[in-house]
Amino acid sequence: MRHGDFGQKEHKIPVNKEAWTDTALQRIERMLERAESLLGKENLPLPDSAFFRDHLAFRWEPSDGSGRIVAVEHPHRMDFSMLVGIDGAKKELIRNTEQFVAGAPANHVLLWGERGTGKSSCVKGLLDVFGARGLRIVELARWDLFSFPKIAGQLRGLPYRFILFCDDLSFDEDEVDFRGLKTLLDGGVEERPENVLIYATSNRRHLMPEQRVELGMEDELHPEEAISEKLSLSDRFGLQLGFYRFDQETYLAIVEEYARRLSIPVSSERLQEEALRWAISAGSRSGRTAKQFIDDLAGRMRIQGA
Repeated sequence: MRHGDFGQKEHKIPVNKEAWTDTALQRIERMLERAESLLGKENLPLPDSAFFRDHLAFRWEPSDGSGRIVAVEHPHRMDFSMLVGIDGAKKELIRNTEQFVAGAPANHVLLWGERGTGKSSCVKGLLDVFGARGLRIVELARWDLFSFPKIAGQLRGLPYRFILFCDDLSFDEDEVDFRGLKTLLDGGVEERPENVLIYATSNRRHLMPEQRVELGMEDELHPEEAISEKLSLSDRFGLQLGFYRFDQETYLAIVEEYARRLSIPVSSERLQEEALRWAISAGSRSGRTAKQFIDDLAGRMRIQGA
């Protein structure tokens, strides 16, 4: 302030009152729209018996502060008899699910192993086996598992048996979410509904990456405790079913079964020769590879015969 300025009035910056009012009103309007949106989501009707009567498969649809179960109009149905080479795992999965559907004690299930060997297909195939007896599947993403209390609250007491299905469940090295999942699987303060189980698939047996350096970790005073904590997540699944890489004989058996089902007019020799060439190109012998080969072969023969 310069000498001689004392006593003079300050010059105020002019304010555009109309612009300020318009901005404030716009903000208030957005807040009201947001509040109406949230209130609308909270007031969504909870699913009841009638909602689950006409559908077998569902999906959890998360939203801000809430979420809902929506029906899957066209579920991916699987024929259990088409799943070749995994008879032991299929038998155990059927046994556990039979107990669950019958109202007897049963376990959460982890299906782990090689990609493309039928883990997800086994779970989907349960609908054809037990759907008429009240089994329903609700598909969840990995991060949706932490909405388990909300989902369980909507399913508790309904006259159906629900499998919450999480496909490709795994955690990275630096993720700590697995600790929360352990609590969910074991049950926290609130008891898990007796009509709900979790079935998950993973390429990793222990759901976590296991690095060789962990065998001699320098930063851990007790490295065995850190390793044990990671392994304890998969332990929460009472039934763990392994799916292993197919040998050539099993792979060709799957190919021949698919070809027979589609009545593809090709000799066994040509079928096996082309199937092996396809597997080499794909770098994998699996049920998925066999299905992809048969789809390609059937498509080529249909075009050639047109």
